[in-house]
Amino acid sequence: MNDRILADAHQLKKLIREAEAIADESIIAMARLKQAMLAARQNPEVEVHTGQRALMRLTEAEGQALAMSTNLLRVHDELSKVARVHAGGEDGSPTVIPADAVAASSGALSGQRQAINA
Repeated sequence: MNDRILADAHQLKKLIREAEAIADESIIAMARLKQAMLAARQNPEVEVHTGQRALMRLTEAEGQALAMSTNLLRVHDELSKVARVHAGGEDGSPTVIPADAVAASSGALSGQRQAINA
């Protein structure tokens, strides 16, 4: 196997995992933000409807972040398929992503979008 192919494969493996981690961190940050927004709204001096529109927008952003995460899984899956063909001599095995992990996420997002738009 060509050294260049092996070097590219290692670089791509590192970068896709980095992108996936950043996507996860984004989702975690939004979850913390939502928790803080809801906790702040529980103050007896704050009207119960305060920040409702912001919460709706944040929920929409969470759905978009989940869609990005799902698409990164798809990219990872495609890169794993390429690795099997072009870097098959590598000692490590490519990541196997179950088809239902990618497919199920798409259906859940559609339902979230419909609920937000209703």
